[in-house]
Amino acid sequence: MTRDPGALIGATFIAALFLIALFAPVIAPFDPTAQSIVNAFAPPSWTHWFGTDEYGRDLLSRVIYGTRPALAVGLLSVVLAVAIGVPLGMIAGLRGGYVDLAVVGLVDIMMSFPSLLLALMIVTLVGSGVPVLVLAIGIANVPIFIRLARSSTLLVRELDFVSASRTFGAGNVWVMGHHVMPNIIGPIVVMGTLNIAGAIRDEAALSFLGLGVQPPQASWGNLIREGVNGILTAPWIVLISGFVLALAVLAFNMIGDSIRDILDPRDVTRTTTSSVRTK
Repeated sequence: MTRDPGALIGATFIAALFLIALFAPVIAPFDPTAQSIVNAFAPPSWTHWFGTDEYGRDLLSRVIYGTRPALAVGLLSVVLAVAIGVPLGMIAGLRGGYVDLAVVGLVDIMMSFPSLLLALMIVTLVGSGVPVLVLAIGIANVPIFIRLARSSTLLVRELDFVSASRTFGAGNVWVMGHHVMPNIIGPIVVMGTLNIAGAIRDEAALSFLGLGVQPPQASWGNLIREGVNGILTAPWIVLISGFVLALAVLAFNMIGDSIRDILDPRDVTRTTTSSVRTK
């Protein structure tokens, strides 16, 4: 990754986001919920670097605090999806039969709905807030990891060392823990990293629709929604909030692409062959 400029830029930006989220009370120049109607829609200045919103709240402070729900939902929802989806996918791939048919049927039903629509349905039924967003977006992404784990397991279970292990009496739990998981962890890490970007985008979309993080708590999605109402008066609200969101999604995608290239055995083979020929 140190030889990939894109990965370095993405990793640096993500590290900065985590530090900003962690030290938001220290970094933010103003209280993100403090209103000052006389300063409503103030343009960017030395006092308010990103300007203010319709209630006179400092936009920079709200963008800083908006990193917290974005990263929390992005990370925790993917962790939840991996914790549920990967074991189910491995079990379906190893057991086969009716278990595999049942899991595949469940995946087909869930994937008939777009992930954002499925998350929207869950949020509508359960309620709003960061924990609900984690649950909704996590469940919506479970089918992706089930399919990935199942397809990878179907390949690994046919390898010779798995057959040899079964010959000596190894059960499914042993095979999953000692043979399948070490060999499918690469694609799962790549997919998880890319899905963090998607989860951040989904959190912003749900907050934009008013079903995610609720005001006065700051979220990049509800900042964009508030900015749309006054886009002709204060276009910087939408532009700045949307730009930060786009950078965060792009950074995680850059990291995911770099990890995919590193873990691609074909790329390693090409690199090794090229090195040998050069020598």
